[in-house]
Amino acid sequence: MKNSILILVMVALISACGGGDKKAELEKLKKQKTELETKIASIEEELAKTDTTKKEKAMEVVALPVEAKVFKTYIEIQGRIDADENVALSSEMPGTVTKINVKVGDEVSKGQVLAETDARAIYQQMNDLQTNLDLAKQVYEKQKSLWDQKIGTEIQFLQSKTNKESLENKMATMQEQVRMSKIISPINGTVDNLNIKVGQAIAPGMGAISVINFSNLKVKADVAEAYTARVKTGNEVLVLFPDMKDSLTSKVHYASRGINNLTRTFGVEVLLDGNKEYHPNMVARLKINDYKSEKPEIIVPVKYVQKGADESFVMVVENGKAVKKVVKIGREYNGMAEVTSGLKEGDLMITEGYDLVIEGAAVKTTKG
Repeated sequence: MKNSILILVMVALISACGGGDKKAELEKLKKQKTELETKIASIEEELAKTDTTKKEKAMEVVALPVEAKVFKTYIEIQGRIDADENVALSSEMPGTVTKINVKVGDEVSKGQVLAETDARAIYQQMNDLQTNLDLAKQVYEKQKSLWDQKIGTEIQFLQSKTNKESLENKMATMQEQVRMSKIISPINGTVDNLNIKVGQAIAPGMGAISVINFSNLKVKADVAEAYTARVKTGNEVLVLFPDMKDSLTSKVHYASRGINNLTRTFGVEVLLDGNKEYHPNMVARLKINDYKSEKPEIIVPVKYVQKGADESFVMVVENGKAVKKVVKIGREYNGMAEVTSGLKEGDLMITEGYDLVIEGAAVKTTKG
């Protein structure tokens, strides 16, 4: 453009001068050329200052306002459901099963007779003993009456008393044997397993009937020794049941203070809701809250925090520009970081394009 203007001007001047002095004409043209170039440069500079089409193009980014929340971290471990009252019952003396009073699934109460073994021989002995005991009681009453009247000897009175008490003790022993011939539930619960049949011979220690109190279940788990200072009784805990696709929020009912010498772990227990159909030995996952910030803190995804030589920072949008904010990071958990300083609630943190923009660059925010 500039060269075309110069050529046109020179042609016009040559035409106007005709065939005059060529050297003088050339000098005149060079002078005019210099003046024109200076004027063109001045005009171009003025145009550049006012031309909006040459402004820096803003980079499109996604920026979201940061929020302040209470920051929590969790320890995740696996445990199992256990019942405090889970008993496997057997007969206390050898015998043959003569009667079964329950079936699987029955609700039973403490002291209820669940099954009986053959105790006919014991009952026969008790009948004979009862006859002798009745006689001994009558003799004792008569001797006592005479002794109270100062009739008879003291030896006769003491012999009748001793005989009566001896027979009473024998009767008590026989009654205990009858009790031992029966399988009696020591707890309130549900019959969960029945391993005997009528006519079957059983002996002490042989598992016959299982009774479980399902209203008193808990989750037990072992926690690594490294967490002894962070896991305490009363900590909030989220209990997940993968097989049931169920969960509940509870608290650590008990955290053991003793460390297992072999596994270097300590036990924790979480009580369960007895109204739900949990099963003993079912797998459960525990997420124990081991840290909770004292007040709401700025929480950001770890991936948006960039590392400098000796600092951490995030990129935010301020007045249409990308601004670098140096931040101090506290704890991290599950891909999130606690920002203890450097950001305030409402700051627009760049989440897409954060690793491409440079500080001071013009940016345009769009929805993510």
